[in-house]
This record gives sequence, structure tokens and C-alpha cells, in this order.
Amino acid sequence: MLPKNRLELLIILGTLTAFGPLSIDMYLPALPTLEVVLSAQTAQVQLTLTAFFLGFAFGQGLYGPLADRFGRKMPLYFSLTLYAAASLACAFAPSVEALVALRFLQAIGGCAGGVISRAIARDLFNTQQMRRVLSMLMLVTGIAPVLAPLLGGQLLVRFGWQSIFWVQAAIGIICLAAVHFRLPETHPPDATQVLRLGQVFGRYRALLSNRIFLINALMGGISMAGMFAYIAGSPFVFINLFGVPADQFGLLFGLNALGLVLASQSNAHLFHATAPDRVLFRAIVVQCMAGLLLLAAAVTGAAGLPGIAVPLFVYVSCVGLVMPNATTLAMEPYAKDAGAASAMLGMLQFLLAALATMVVGALEPLAEGALPMAGVIAFTGLAALTLALFYNRHGAVSSVGEGHSSRR
Repeated sequence: MLPKNRLELLIILGTLTAFGPLSIDMYLPALPTLEVVLSAQTAQVQLTLTAFFLGFAFGQGLYGPLADRFGRKMPLYFSLTLYAAASLACAFAPSVEALVALRFLQAIGGCAGGVISRAIARDLFNTQQMRRVLSMLMLVTGIAPVLAPLLGGQLLVRFGWQSIFWVQAAIGIICLAAVHFRLPETHPPDATQVLRLGQVFGRYRALLSNRIFLINALMGGISMAGMFAYIAGSPFVFINLFGVPADQFGLLFGLNALGLVLASQSNAHLFHATAPDRVLFRAIVVQCMAGLLLLAAAVTGAAGLPGIAVPLFVYVSCVGLVMPNATTLAMEPYAKDAGAASAMLGMLQFLLAALATMVVGALEPLAEGALPMAGVIAFTGLAALTLALFYNRHGAVSSVGEGHSSRR
């Protein structure tokens, strides 16, 4: 049965899903400052992002089976408590190495929200409704990338970098209260869901052996990897290379996030007109073109800041079309194992995100300017398009869309 107050439910789920972008984007304006404060190199500071992505990836593998076994709310109690505690500890990190470790713990705490929110959506809504709901969740979570860097920049300028983590801890505590008092339990504890390690890995192997799940999960994950390459590289490109002030960087970053939100909402309206696999394919084509234009601008230096900013806007906006459709198509067959399916999606996305940020960091000493970021983004666009073309040619993707359409 659906909750009476659907708007309240969507706000809570959207906020839980937003812990990833909230924890990343609010922190971005402080990255160049942390180089000075902690006497660290650029690559070391970027490791704090990589550690977060790795924690976010592996933590989701933990929470998926727990949410299927013990219900949706109990794992959230643990994760939000850990998130708040780790956020407070980050504010007192004495070195970049300590901050890397604490950011990993913060991610382990924050990652449950996205896993369990997707599982709750699968619990409550059918396939037709789920695509629309996921698009609406992206509207709610899209507020985080718009506001977080603006808030982070102001906190950095007015109160110092530590205040960013104090605010994150407060948000974790507020969400913990909302989950306890206002979020319904949508999946009662199920003793038949075995938590033996072999059984858990068996469920994950079964997911990865499903070609339809793997195709859509990888296309979504590769698209996300390109966006996180932008997240890792953009503070240094915009602030250091183009001289954008830290407190104004959030405006530029927020504009891209706004594009993502608008695209995700157009996806909700496209539901009855176009099958999700076709929207997904077209968005990946546009994304690839934007990545190649970005790389050309980075290599030639043509058009300066607009030459970098415009293709980035297009690429990031397309994520708002790729992710809801890829997620819907991947999770469609999984009702009983929605938690595990959601966790595997999240793990793939953030493992690819961690890889993308590590590559950007590794390329920084070897190439100047925006080239490391642009090169990784162009590669992800080409990789996603290659995958989409290959499987579309063999009928895997289109068969999903046709099956989806037949169920409407």
C-alpha cells in the first residue's frame, strides 16, 4: 500500500539519495584550500574524493543484503549515525591521510540512503511508476548539487573548511530523525534472506550474469564516471586555471546541476511518448558528442572558459536522462531482491567513479590545464556509446524497451 503523503515520502527518499552529492559537492570549493592547510599535493587532496567513492561503492554492497534481510529502516539507523559521527571527525582531521580515512568512513555511513531509497521505490511502485518516481527523486536530489557548492563556498569563506563537515553532521542527524518518525517500513524483515557470505556473493553473481542488468548498469555507471571526473577536476580547472573565485565556483557548478535536474524532469514527461531504452541511447549519443567537443576545447584552448563550460553543461545534463532510464531497466525484473539489485547498481557506479577520479589525479602531473578532466570525460562518452551500439545491434537493449512497452 502506498503512503498517504507521497510528497513527504519523495522528499525523504530524495534527501537520503542526496547524501552522495551533498557530501561531495559541498566539499568541492575547499579542495584548493586543503592543499595549503594540510600541506598536501593536488593528487593527495583528490584521494579524499577517491576514498569517498570507494567507501560509497563497497558500503552499498553491505547494505543491500541487510535491507532485504532486516527491513529498510534498521540499516538506515546505523548508517546515518555513522555518517554524522564521521562528519564531525572530518572537521578535526590533523592531516590529509587522516582525512582520507575519515572520508572513507563517512561514505560507508552515507551510502545506504541511495541503496535503500531505490529499494523502497521498487517496493512501492510498478515499473511504469518507478521511472517517473526516479526522475522525481532526481529533482529532489538535484537541489543538492545546485545548493551544496554555493553553501560550501560561503561556509569556507566565512567560517573555514571545518564548518562544511559540521553542517553535514547536522544534516545526518536531522535525516535520522525523519527516518525514525516519518518513513514507513516497506519491507518487513525476511528470515528467508540468508546473510551467509557465499549466499550474498551468489546473489551478486546472479545479477552480473544477467545481461540486461549488466548492460544497463554499466551504461549508467560509465556515464556517472564521466560526471565524477568533472567533479574531481572542475575545482582545479575553474578556480586555479580560469581564476573563478571559490565562493562563485558554486554558481557555475550549480548551473550544471540545474541542467541535470531539468533533463531528469523532461524524462518524466517523455515516459508515455518514448520507450526508456530509446531515451537512454539518444542521451548517450549526445553525451559522447559533448565529451569529444570538451576534449577538443581542452587540447586547442579555443573559446577559453565557455569552450570548457558549455560541453560540460551538456554532458552533465544528459546524466539526468541516462540514470533514471538505466536504473529502471536494470531493476525492472527484481522485486524480492530489490535491495541487492540496487546495491550492485550503486557499487558499479561508484567503483567506476573512483576509477575516473584516480585517473584524473594520476594525469594531473602529466598534462596541463583541463586536459586530464576532459580526456577522461571524452573516454567515458566513447565507452558508453560503444557499449550501447554493440548491445543495441545484438538486440539486448531494444528487447528491454520492447518488453517494457508491452507491460504498460
